Amino acid sequence: MIESGLFQIDDETPWEDLGNGIKRQVFGYNDQIMLVKAKFEVGAVGDLHEHHHTQVTYVDSGAFEMTIGAEVRIIRKGDGYYVPPHVLHGCVCLEAGILIDAFTPHREDFL
Repeated sequence: MIESGLFQIDDETPWEDLGNGIKRQVFGYNDQIMLVKAKFEVGAVGDLHEHHHTQVTYVDSGAFEMTIGAEVRIIRKGDGYYVPPHVLHGCVCLEAGILIDAFTPHREDFL
């Protein structure tokens, strides 16, 4: 079994620069679950993609145009969304912000 340490301290957890105005911090995880923070600059695009993981996301700050399948919504601080496995999804950042993602199982491609 893989797993993170028991605590993830914000200023001690490194950011991975994904380019194009997006950065990512990986927080707690094991084989079954993973928590990730993604920081977006205005205009940054989370390209449409799909994966076998179930995803739930909380908008910690900012505003995003979010596409899930055929639905498009503007989401803001305090909102959230659910993405079933293998459903195409992506976003455009309208106001700089942070998304908090939970995945199950963990995103092996993020480690």
